[in-house]
Amino acid sequence: MMGRVATRMRFSAFPCFLATLLVVILTQAAFAQSPTIVRVEEDWELTVETPDPATDAPQIACVISPWSHVYCLYAVFELNHQSLPDYQAGGLQLQLWYGEHPLGSCNYPNEGLLSQPGETIRWTQSMRLEDGKLWFEVINGTSTTWGNFGGQGYLKTSLLTAMTDLNGYDPAVSAENSGVSYADNRVPLLVLKKVRVYTSTGEEIVDETVRVVHSQD
Repeated sequence: MMGRVATRMRFSAFPCFLATLLVVILTQAAFAQSPTIVRVEEDWELTVETPDPATDAPQIACVISPWSHVYCLYAVFELNHQSLPDYQAGGLQLQLWYGEHPLGSCNYPNEGLLSQPGETIRWTQSMRLEDGKLWFEVINGTSTTWGNFGGQGYLKTSLLTAMTDLNGYDPAVSAENSGVSYADNRVPLLVLKKVRVYTSTGEEIVDETVRVVHSQD
């Protein structure tokens, strides 16, 4: 009797084994066909309604990470303040972090304070793998306060890495961990407007999902 029961159990488990094997094969095939992402660009836009230079308001911080979390390596772009190594009002600063530990920072030479009502600031946060390094950089910035910023090398930092792709990147992580850190009542809108990823074969993939990070509406 026990032998017959055991035989039935082994037989009924066989379709489950086949299903599991099929899932493994399909998963491996999907990974084999996935593009290898080597560069990411995020287009951001910030609208400031009533800045107050007397109180260094508002202050904004935007995050970008090669992972689907911020427990490891990521970068932070600060606007209208610089918090490393000590707080300083105004200006722009790109920071490199590992979890809760700062690894370094670089500053833009124009340390102006937001003071123009109704100002709109646009910039691109980029991340790329090149020559065994992971690079973070702010490019294509435009503003009244700081003029055209980014792309000159001031807001650019890197570190050695064994990473071979940026496939762990998730724009939701950028949106969820960015925001107006001080005086959000002075900011009508902070939005991640568009994301572009580039593969090792030169393909460009565009995500035009508009991610509203902060809004007064």
